[in-house]
Amino acid sequence: MRPEYEKRLKERKLAADNQQRRSHSLGTWRLIVFVAGALIAWWNYWFLPIPVAAFILLVVIHERTARKAALAQRAIAFYERGLSRLDGKWAGFGQTGDRFLDADHPYAADLDVFGNGSLFQLVCAARTGAGEETLAAWLKFPAAEEVVPERQAAVDELRPMLDLREEIALLGEDIRSGLHAGALQRWGEAPPLKISGFHRAAVVLLSIFTTVSIAAYFLQLLPLTPFLLGLLLEIALLMRIGPLLTQVFTGVELPASDLRLLADLLERFEREQFKAPMLVRLRSDLETDGLPASRRIAHLRKLVEYHDWGRNQAFAPIAFVLLWHAHLGFAVERWRVRSGPKIAEWLQSVGQIESLSSIAGYAAEHPEDVWPEITSTGSPLFDGDGITHPLLANGVRNDLVLSSDMRLLVISGSNMSGKSTMLRSVGLNVVLAWAGMPVRARKLRVSRLEVGASMRVQDSIQDGKSRFYAEITRLRHIMDLASAPIPLLFLLDELLSGTNSHDRAIGAEAIVTSLVKTGAIGLVTTHDLALAGIASKLAPQAANVHFEDHVEQGRISFDFKMRPGVVEKSNALELMRSVGLEV
Repeated sequence: MRPEYEKRLKERKLAADNQQRRSHSLGTWRLIVFVAGALIAWWNYWFLPIPVAAFILLVVIHERTARKAALAQRAIAFYERGLSRLDGKWAGFGQTGDRFLDADHPYAADLDVFGNGSLFQLVCAARTGAGEETLAAWLKFPAAEEVVPERQAAVDELRPMLDLREEIALLGEDIRSGLHAGALQRWGEAPPLKISGFHRAAVVLLSIFTTVSIAAYFLQLLPLTPFLLGLLLEIALLMRIGPLLTQVFTGVELPASDLRLLADLLERFEREQFKAPMLVRLRSDLETDGLPASRRIAHLRKLVEYHDWGRNQAFAPIAFVLLWHAHLGFAVERWRVRSGPKIAEWLQSVGQIESLSSIAGYAAEHPEDVWPEITSTGSPLFDGDGITHPLLANGVRNDLVLSSDMRLLVISGSNMSGKSTMLRSVGLNVVLAWAGMPVRARKLRVSRLEVGASMRVQDSIQDGKSRFYAEITRLRHIMDLASAPIPLLFLLDELLSGTNSHDRAIGAEAIVTSLVKTGAIGLVTTHDLALAGIASKLAPQAANVHFEDHVEQGRISFDFKMRPGVVEKSNALELMRSVGLEV
């Protein structure tokens, strides 16, 4: 992927330079023609139409050139961001998904699913809020078993479509759409308004009458009185139907750029012919009575733009005489009655298409990632060969198996040795697998699992909760998940570290034993080697593993390889000495 990105980046930079030079040249010619026109007007104004026509033509060509230059610049940014992701320098760019972060979610905060430097920020390339919401839901809630293969097939088909992803990135302005999908959906599904045939006919007849009467006045065929009478009748009519028009436009008066982006996005997907069943189904959902959704939404967008014209100070008096807003209001209501109930389906399809396209981009940039094998066994399973952290560019790979035969691994090790990273590696790969995404492993077999993590629990001054209380509250939630029908994968980092060693040992053993007895599988990390005894008590369904460090010439290094058994040393004192503390 890197050679292709670099090749296209070079081409887009060359195109941008060419368009910039052309734009500069056209600007010079505009100035020359303008000056020439002024001289011609001074010499003989009968020849003025020639430079005026030339100037208008140059303005049109200049604007098109400027748009092409802007598109080339955005294409450059698209490929530069792609290369940054390949270099592992993507954190801080793109949508963080913070608005989807729920403090009560069993794993989202602990596994860096949302936030700066998160999985969402790495993957998401959606241009609309609907796309972001759909991708966030896929990462927060595992799909049904039959859905995962469908998503995999769709991503496989979209993966090589780099042209499609580039064109989507260049649609509309260089911002994500602020389209308020919920409000638009509620507007589309509201009951039809009761607009009488009398009011419809009155709007048509009065607008014709006032137009004809004012034209006749200027042609000195009629006095001004009929026109003034028509205006009075229009005012009375607008006072009567004004509340109805307000109801029509409430909920649809969104920025025209949002609707333009939505229509353009749909039109681009409608031009593709897909083979994957999920993509075929999504594309068919975008048609109503044989008319594609893009054309229907483009028509609504035009009506909204025309409505905005009526607010222009220069056009407002003419719009009033023509009953402009009334005509458009009735047209919008006809659109809503016919197409409004389909808005929810269209937005849902857009969200799924954008999510699949985002995942396809991620998959294309990580060709070494593999599709997981989804197992249908009733017992829990995580069988990973060469797994590593999906957010690390060069993570160290480890093998790890959790099943009904080996339900618990207690991970010991020194600070910074890789214990927490291993927990996140396992958890995130499960999230990826059940979102329909490739996983960061050489091979992975995984069953349907609920993930519950306690890794980044914080105290809360506002809620009056200590860290220990926050942790045991989260543990209570995880225990509740363990009693659900779907097997649990628990990931517990430094279990009960907020209390004394005696209570910690008793509490940790009770919690882990209870989880294992419910049929859950999981990982527990610890600095306290006393907790390593839990594994021996639960053997053969539990075992100890560890990460090591090496001290060479006063410097600590790690190989991040997981080994069997309990760690035999700690690096805490060495770390304190390395920062200048005398211990």
